[in-house]
Amino acid sequence: MKFRWYGIAVLLLLPTGAVAQGWAPQKNVEIVAGSAPGGSNDKTARAMERILGAQKLVPTTLTVINRPGGGGSIAYTYVAQRVGDPHYLAIGSSNLLSNHIVGSSTLTQHDFTAIAQLYEDYAVFAVRTESPLKTGKDLAERLRKDPGKVIIGFANTFGGSRHVAAGLLVKGVGSNVRDLKPVVYKGSAEAITNLLGGHIEVVVVGAANTVAHVGAGTMRVIGVAGPQRFTSGVLATAPTWREQGVDVVYGNWRAIYAPKGLAPAQVRYWEEALRKMSDTPEWRADLEKNYWTPVFVVGNELRAEIEREQNYLKTVLTELGLAKQ
Repeated sequence: MKFRWYGIAVLLLLPTGAVAQGWAPQKNVEIVAGSAPGGSNDKTARAMERILGAQKLVPTTLTVINRPGGGGSIAYTYVAQRVGDPHYLAIGSSNLLSNHIVGSSTLTQHDFTAIAQLYEDYAVFAVRTESPLKTGKDLAERLRKDPGKVIIGFANTFGGSRHVAAGLLVKGVGSNVRDLKPVVYKGSAEAITNLLGGHIEVVVVGAANTVAHVGAGTMRVIGVAGPQRFTSGVLATAPTWREQGVDVVYGNWRAIYAPKGLAPAQVRYWEEALRKMSDTPEWRADLEKNYWTPVFVVGNELRAEIEREQNYLKTVLTELGLAKQ
């Protein structure tokens, strides 16, 4: 999203058990991830399950449910069908908005209760170490000359956050975004396999997907679509696009959605439980390990930010020739 808060909000002094008065979960809570085990949504869900349970922020059991497919639509549909039931939480991202804009889903943000935004997962652009593209400036120059001849791959749907990041880069160098000829894979692991096998030239993924390969010397990150460099780990030396003269900042934010129709006390419970979770050392360690930038926003500000993001995505996806709504 644009206009982020980069930091975790100061917590209210709340007890460690039932963190809101008037309601608490009465049965098992399902945390629904729209990806297979190992993906970023799955990692987020399992971190939540572990920390909310270990810190006794939820008095019942929690279970991660994986429902991959449809760019997240299968998971969103599963949760949307539980109207009024606060025991279902979806790991949400910008694909909830983009799926509707490109016409692949009828669901919108208005079919859910937005609980909290947790973090930003900025896109990175990577190549094989033996690639002739040594820097982001090399890629920018190729895209200026003929973007249609640069083979860029990403997961997992046209119009998703990684496609948007690639389109913004093409636009940022002054080329026509509709000339971009991307290749879409089912998952980031498949996209990276095709990169390392020489089938594509550039991959756009979340930073965490590149760490093992950069450490092994088989991959080089040539551009980070974040506002600043990562501060630690093997990607600390990877330059941002802004450093290389192209103003591209875009990532795949993660927010928690519940079904629509929740009572105010139920919404407050989850806001406060997630607020407290976000300030634990365990959560911060997960953010750092996965190169996720902490952002915690709730309430009216979150809803307004989602609306801004929806309008922004509609503009970008229209420029890419993908918008149907």
